[in-house]
Amino acid sequence: MLAAGLSLSVLMAAPVVMTPAAAEELAVYAWSGELPDAIVKDFEKETGITVRFDTFDSNESLIAKLSAGGSGYDVVNPSQYAVQILAKKGLIVDLDHAKIPNLAGLSPSFKTVSYDPGNKVSVPYVWGTTGLAYNSDCVKEPITSWKAMWDPQYKGRIYMLDNMLAAYIAGLQVNGFKANSTSQAEIEKATQSLIEQKPLLGGYNSTNFADLVSSGEACIVEAWSGNVLQAIKDNPKVKYVLPSEGGTMWVDGYAVAKDAPNPDAAYKFLNYLLRPDVAAKTTELAQLATSVEASKEKLPADIVKNTAIFPPPESLAKADFILDLGPATKFYQDGWTKVKAAP
Repeated sequence: MLAAGLSLSVLMAAPVVMTPAAAEELAVYAWSGELPDAIVKDFEKETGITVRFDTFDSNESLIAKLSAGGSGYDVVNPSQYAVQILAKKGLIVDLDHAKIPNLAGLSPSFKTVSYDPGNKVSVPYVWGTTGLAYNSDCVKEPITSWKAMWDPQYKGRIYMLDNMLAAYIAGLQVNGFKANSTSQAEIEKATQSLIEQKPLLGGYNSTNFADLVSSGEACIVEAWSGNVLQAIKDNPKVKYVLPSEGGTMWVDGYAVAKDAPNPDAAYKFLNYLLRPDVAAKTTELAQLATSVEASKEKLPADIVKNTAIFPPPESLAKADFILDLGPATKFYQDGWTKVKAAP
């Protein structure tokens, strides 16, 4: 009894050490400038989940990072053709739709995307177009065609995006081909056109091309719609158009990495982004259209009517959609090497 009493006394006297629960964390690897910091901070405040948000500058960087293994990311942000490549490589998982109830709020057209039927592995989120921006102070008439980017009168004041597939959009469409062509002959023709264009260029630029066209240093630039919206807002001389040949439409979405350390937090994040109020705030802050149908109801009229954000259906009708080009990617890579090496 004494021993038992001593044991009980010791047990009763021993301090109880409480180990705090580990804070929930989420690692996101995404495009720069598409998801405002305010959205991430709102998510952290509402859920208590700490977000590590890293950015990449190309789909190819994203694909390489996940292919190397052990990325440590939970959520990644691929464009449509990268979704196809990552899915084929088994680097993103099939989504559990039961954990993303807000997926039901997607606009109908985003529930049937060709690159991921039924949103099996990705959630479409923001979208935009690739077209032309120009400064009306230094062009003689409104620009409506890719052909202007081969016009000698603008020599030294034309800039192309420093991105292989983006450059080939113009190179192919100016020749009457589809921007997602897999024809070796058509890609070689586009390569020749880009080589012939090169002496007219001020350069290839995927970073501050909007600033260049706003300042007038560039007269015409190939542009991603979202990147030029601030320039348009600040300078009414800057115009953005989809060229008569079509341009392209792109969609950047979110997927869960195969080796995600915290998939539960990943699903909470995806569902949060698809709330109409959150999607509307994303559009307002990032000046990018979202895939959430009800978000438009929460946006100011000037944003809804801004054709650089929400192009009219008739202008989108001819826009191509870049998908995984498969073996034809080699034709582009070989051609791009020649273009970059040309004087």
